[in-house]
Amino acid sequence: MNPELIEQWFPTEQQRNYISKLTTRRWPGLTRHRAECFVRLWTYLLLKQQEELGALLKQPLMELDIPKGFIPCTHREAAELFYAEKERGSERSAGMMIDRLSELGLIEKNFDGNSVCIQIRYQPKTELSPKEVKLVELVVDAFNPRTDAVPAANLIANNLNGVSSNAPVVPYKINKALRTWAKQYPQGMRVLRRSDNLNPVGFYILYPASTESEANFFIPPNKSLYFGTAEEMDPFTMAIPGESDCSSVFIRAWEIDAHYQNKQNVSLFLEDMQQTLVQMQREFPDLCDMYCIALNPREEALRISLGGQMTVADPKLQIHWVYKAIDQFVSLDIKETLSKLEFTSSSH
Repeated sequence: MNPELIEQWFPTEQQRNYISKLTTRRWPGLTRHRAECFVRLWTYLLLKQQEELGALLKQPLMELDIPKGFIPCTHREAAELFYAEKERGSERSAGMMIDRLSELGLIEKNFDGNSVCIQIRYQPKTELSPKEVKLVELVVDAFNPRTDAVPAANLIANNLNGVSSNAPVVPYKINKALRTWAKQYPQGMRVLRRSDNLNPVGFYILYPASTESEANFFIPPNKSLYFGTAEEMDPFTMAIPGESDCSSVFIRAWEIDAHYQNKQNVSLFLEDMQQTLVQMQREFPDLCDMYCIALNPREEALRISLGGQMTVADPKLQIHWVYKAIDQFVSLDIKETLSKLEFTSSSH
């Protein structure tokens, strides 16, 4: 199988459809260029395996099946695949791209003593219909670090995609942080859970910030994107319950899986957040300020409805700090506040 014949077997338009599906899912760390390389590699491995099996394929392919097992692919072959339409990249560059696709969990690679062997690990996501989503009952529950850390970390990482250049390491980093914070202050960590299989589909963290950390709220927010950077040191430290001078809470995450983002579920989660903040004010008597970093333009209407005020913008990234007085937030009638908002559950 000649790598340069990929377009004859799987036309560019078909490749773009697959690339679009991958990138709109907001896979952490998956840039468009990486998605292009992955789709071409997937196509090549499928065709190469079918050729070796003597299968008769009809040209052009309309869709891609998942090849079975590991298939040999040298770095030279990969370079021809990845850089066919561009200035020829090196075999070393192709090897680095394979490493990155492996880090992202899209492929698995082995070395058989002669060449690299690659297996496609990606599985097309099964989409839920609006009817199926409506039939699923969701409940708000305490965060369980033993069962919820990994899915919650992936929810957060998805929202950081496009903001972070170090996203492939983000889920692991978040997972470790969540389990650490759960030991320090579990009361501020809550999940929105499916009642049938108990899987979390939503998650938030209310992080009581120490007095020493409060200056971060008044400088560009990129300095506080701990999950989206390679920095080992968290710029924030947590206040201990009972600290009389703790006045600020940092919403370090507030996520609901796109399939479940409807008015009922968003209202349920926000109302639980109100109750959690009231409880936190009993433990931190001076708690009055709430901050978050606005990452997603799609949430702008929700911010406006809730009365969140934009404060410090970032000169490098299209993000900014958002402020809301806690006393004002907990007094909101959430259902009335969201009554005029339109929500459309969709896959990303």
